Amino acid sequence: MTVPDHIPKPSYYLTGEPTELISCEEIKNTEQISKMRDSCQLAARILNEVEGYIQVGKTTDEIDKLVFSSCVENNAYPSPLNYKHFPKSVCTSVNNVACHGIPDDRPLQDGDIVNVDITIFYNGYHGDCSRTFMMGNVDEEGKNLVKATEICLHAGIRACKPGEFFRTIGTVIEETAHSLGYRVVPAFLGHGIGHYFHGPPDIFHFRRNSIFYWRE
Repeated sequence: MTVPDHIPKPSYYLTGEPTELISCEEIKNTEQISKMRDSCQLAARILNEVEGYIQVGKTTDEIDKLVFSSCVENNAYPSPLNYKHFPKSVCTSVNNVACHGIPDDRPLQDGDIVNVDITIFYNGYHGDCSRTFMMGNVDEEGKNLVKATEICLHAGIRACKPGEFFRTIGTVIEETAHSLGYRVVPAFLGHGIGHYFHGPPDIFHFRRNSIFYWRE
């Protein structure tokens, strides 16, 4: 699938290697925030399209094609495509795949848990969002895992405010997960976003000493 020439593209779309050098957190101005909000809202609308489409029997390749088409129709570039040589337009993580799963031709099965992670590049800024879907009759263990993850997500969001240390987010998430009988996956982390796809600050999902804090 080829993105049309008229759609603005990120720096890595040809080489697969991002060229932005972001050494510290970027304090964004009002215009940047507005453009990021537009990009995130479009990404969320595309994710809503996926919600109406995904079902048992569909393949994640078909979801990838839907996301690609929706991006192009809205003059947006699907950010994952060729980012560090990623071969698809969306990340689809099924069952025990923690994140960044690559779409394929396996039909989704009854009982599957699927996370769809959509990022787009629109008007010079990336917008990122994801959602977890339960296919058909998911067992109680799976339902509890998805619910616990959502609770941890909202606990982390509540910790985000000016003057708060970044480390508080990870502490809150880890404590919430443990209170529900779960552990976090320490191999992955959250990150900053903007005109770059991934950048500072790194947001860990577990307790960690850090002197950095949120600035308004």
